[in-house]
Amino acid sequence: MSGRVLVGVKRVIDYAVKIRVKPDRTGVVTDGVKHSMNPFCEIAVEEAVKLKEKKLVKEVVAVSCGPQQVQETIRTALAMGADRGIHVEVSGKDYETLGPLQVSKIFAALAKKEQADLIILGKQAIDDDCNQTGQMTAALLDWPQGTFASEVSFEADKLKVVREIDGGLETIKINLPAVVTADLRLNTPRYATLPNIMKAKKKKIANVKPADLGVDVCSRLEVLKVDEPPQRQAGVKVETVEDLVGKLKEAGRV
Repeated sequence: MSGRVLVGVKRVIDYAVKIRVKPDRTGVVTDGVKHSMNPFCEIAVEEAVKLKEKKLVKEVVAVSCGPQQVQETIRTALAMGADRGIHVEVSGKDYETLGPLQVSKIFAALAKKEQADLIILGKQAIDDDCNQTGQMTAALLDWPQGTFASEVSFEADKLKVVREIDGGLETIKINLPAVVTADLRLNTPRYATLPNIMKAKKKKIANVKPADLGVDVCSRLEVLKVDEPPQRQAGVKVETVEDLVGKLKEAGRV
């Protein structure tokens, strides 16, 4: 085993920002909008760094796909404790249409190139909410997968993953190499301290292009339009049950 972990870190519009749809309805406004690391990716980085601190893995590599700005996201991961970064350069129209399948192909190619033993990703991104990249990556590599992980531990040569499922918790043991996706309760990500932020500036970030990995990032999907959700109507207070029934009748609900 190489003891190397690849961690995905996606740059998304910050969770506290109010999303606005472009006037031409081709997408959402991203210019001049605050971006940050996807919260589930932060959890994935934290788990990888914790595994390294326990000496269960040797190296943590942060990977992000996108334009030059994603290097800021990689630097954040390096400040949290990742050892080095890989920036997969995707820009323009290819970046706008970049989806889980294309990202999965990139991660699968990098896993082979880097001889990784483990890939940890956030279970989903807060911008597209796809929840597909981890599963697709595992399928492309033919690796076991532990999705929606709330606890991860090594047991001999296997990985024990406690998964959050609809009915409660499910515990599985999978062989390595494997793909894990992080759920909300896996851990609480650390804040990057100022000394670590300064150290991160000296850590190496390699630049590669999808073509270098033999990956075609052209999307087979086309977004026809993006609409704002319908605005909620203001509520009305009523004094009695009779008034309530009357209002419901007026609205055609009863």
